[in-house]
Amino acid sequence: MPTIRVEMFEGRTVEQKRALAQALTEATVRTLGGSAEAVDILFYDIARQDWATGGKLWSDTAPAKPAGS
Repeated sequence: MPTIRVEMFEGRTVEQKRALAQALTEATVRTLGGSAEAVDILFYDIARQDWATGGKLWSDTAPAKPAGS
């Protein structure tokens, strides 16, 4: 089964990562078959100053507002 690598800006809570791991695992098993125990998910928290898009560091832009604010 697959190993899923999730790269995202740092700041998510353990609860958010737990929920995402569960959702990704369920979707993988539903789509590909196999067992949940065979699905590995790796989280990589990236600092905004370590990620650039279009030649600009994300730390140089205003952070996105959380949904619902």
